[in-house]
Amino acid sequence: MTEVTTSPVNASAELLARRQRVLGQGYRLFYQEPLHPVRGEGVWLFDAQGKRYLDVYNNVASVGHCHPAVVDAIARQSAQLNTHTRYLHHAIVDFAEDLLREFPADLDNLMLTCTGSEANDLALRIARHVTGGTGVIVTRWAYHGVTSALAELSPSLGDGVTRGNYVKLIDAPDNYRQPGAFLASVQAALAEMRAEGIRPAALLFDTIFSSDGVFSPLAGEVAQAVQWVRDAGGLFIADEVQPGFGRTGEAMWGFARHQVVPDLVSLGKPMGNGHPIAGLVGKSALFAAFGRDVSYFNTFGGNPVSCQAAHAVLRVIREEQLQQNALWVGHCLREGLQALAQHHALLGDVRGSGLFVGAELVSDRENKTPASAEAVAVVNTMRQRGVLISATGPAGNILKIRPPLVFREEHAALFLDTLDAVLTEVAQR
Repeated sequence: MTEVTTSPVNASAELLARRQRVLGQGYRLFYQEPLHPVRGEGVWLFDAQGKRYLDVYNNVASVGHCHPAVVDAIARQSAQLNTHTRYLHHAIVDFAEDLLREFPADLDNLMLTCTGSEANDLALRIARHVTGGTGVIVTRWAYHGVTSALAELSPSLGDGVTRGNYVKLIDAPDNYRQPGAFLASVQAALAEMRAEGIRPAALLFDTIFSSDGVFSPLAGEVAQAVQWVRDAGGLFIADEVQPGFGRTGEAMWGFARHQVVPDLVSLGKPMGNGHPIAGLVGKSALFAAFGRDVSYFNTFGGNPVSCQAAHAVLRVIREEQLQQNALWVGHCLREGLQALAQHHALLGDVRGSGLFVGAELVSDRENKTPASAEAVAVVNTMRQRGVLISATGPAGNILKIRPPLVFREEHAALFLDTLDAVLTEVAQR
């Protein structure tokens, strides 16, 4: 009797069909040919056929896929106890004390959640409670989470999500296309709120403006914007879900690059290397004012297993000097991309900090015309050649380069060599 086997390709197609049948059409997958990884290690993912992929996109596995220290911390605590945060347990206190040492002294309290969306939602609730305002200022292509309240603050989710009438949009600090627009739009947003009788509650943005296109404001711009909002009665919420935990290289937190101390700081997925833990760091006076009037708890936000995972991540970042690695390898990456731009007209601009880099593709450098179709082709051709990246920005034309923090120079060299060949191929199509 002949044994019938299913090829890995057919197995992936069958899995995709099953997924679509039971999960529906609301979920999205990366790449025109969806990836089916079965194992991860460091900066590598492996599919069912044994092909390895260089992960130059996944910030969630911040210290690398399946880091042994994180896996061990999860396993040990799982075998001992996992319960909720309404009991005493040393893991949450030990972690909170250690994490807060990485923040300015004014930011002295931590509340833990399961997701970054929950952290941003809590930040929004606190800001509105303590200021008495409702108005929120966000960038034009922001993403801050998936709750109803945050979807209204996340224009990048698409036109199908109605923006709240208390939300004012500002330009990201895009010094490639429109220098100076950031501060002018903050002033305009505050003026609109005054005219409409809306009291500001918060200025909220991701401190590397990743969804907008990966931007770095000019010196002093963020501090000035924050001061204007505070003068109007609002708070500054720094969304560190993507730029936090040493990713920018220059500092542990993205906000530190802008010489400003936020009122509240939201943290997310990279905190636990993908384990479901997130949190909100802030000034104790704000937490106290909120807590006096509002009963808040998050049953499994900060459970012992998640806290041990997050504490292991924090130790790995320090012990393996991953912030310093992000600074150096990020410098090599940007230099390499700038060298490629000398030979590829598609590469219009290179920007970012540490291991968070944006490379803008344009079809016409003089007019800076977004090369959206070419970006799709580059991302998918890179995937075919075993290198994983994505694209971002309103036109989807900015390559989003954001590898795990254990990404080294040899990995950067492989990425750059592959991108060089792919840009040549795409330009010739």
